[in-house]
Amino acid sequence: MTRVYRIVRKPYSKTPLDGEGSFRFVGRWSSPGTRIAYTAEHLSLAMIEYFVHIEAHDPPKDLVVVTANIPDHVSRMVLKPHQLPSNWRQVPAPPRLAGIGDSFAAEGKAAILVLPSALVPSESDWLINPLHPDFAEITAHADPFQYDARFFA
Repeated sequence: MTRVYRIVRKPYSKTPLDGEGSFRFVGRWSSPGTRIAYTAEHLSLAMIEYFVHIEAHDPPKDLVVVTANIPDHVSRMVLKPHQLPSNWRQVPAPPRLAGIGDSFAAEGKAAILVLPSALVPSESDWLINPLHPDFAEITAHADPFQYDARFFA
């Protein structure tokens, strides 16, 4: 069993892995219209991944941490940094990267795509395809979450 994490606003915590955010907005690894749930292999990485998108003068007060349990038998693919374009960490993300996640979701060969984090390349983000049959094996729960005030000092 592998645990992965995602920080979301409370209103989205009822269906935190449905890929609605990626369906509506562009992400590093997906284009609008593609359903993928972005998660991280460590809670601390999930915190960093969310934190870079927070407005320091107006941090959200309604955050939750979603913990997803992924059984070992759930199908997955892994991409290492050397398998990615040389500029994969660039900000903004090169559009070519969205094609990687779009293809992963469309082909449906696995429920999980494990990729290096652009923020911490030695750690991994786990993209979850909620339309894959193995998705039914993944369980999740949400708990209240709040950043320490020192993050905003």
